[in-house]
Amino acid sequence: MPKAYEVRLTAVGGRLFAAEIHTDSPAGRVDWRSDYGSHRYRVCEPPPAVAAGVRRTLDRLDLPYGAFDFAVTPGGEWCFPEVNPSGQFGFVEQATGLPITAAVADWLEGKGM
Repeated sequence: MPKAYEVRLTAVGGRLFAAEIHTDSPAGRVDWRSDYGSHRYRVCEPPPAVAAGVRRTLDRLDLPYGAFDFAVTPGGEWCFPEVNPSGQFGFVEQATGLPITAAVADWLEGKGM
């Protein structure tokens, strides 16, 4: 599938944290996980329909947390290949400053949800 970039969207208790993952390496264009050194990150907002779909998926699967992966086509369509119920988020938080750890702590303490 042609893709412009990928997105890791981390959902914590209904809060959404999304970051575009851009890579220029041949290996990274096929699978971004194969070349972390080539990444450039940018915080983004998911389209409203994507955000609603993520929340429905969490509800349907009874998950408080999910690391959702998306491929975004050159035309801007968000394609959903998978959700990881215990996927990593530290690399996104470190690169973008998104407060994902704080959201997890809030969820565990029953705050802000």
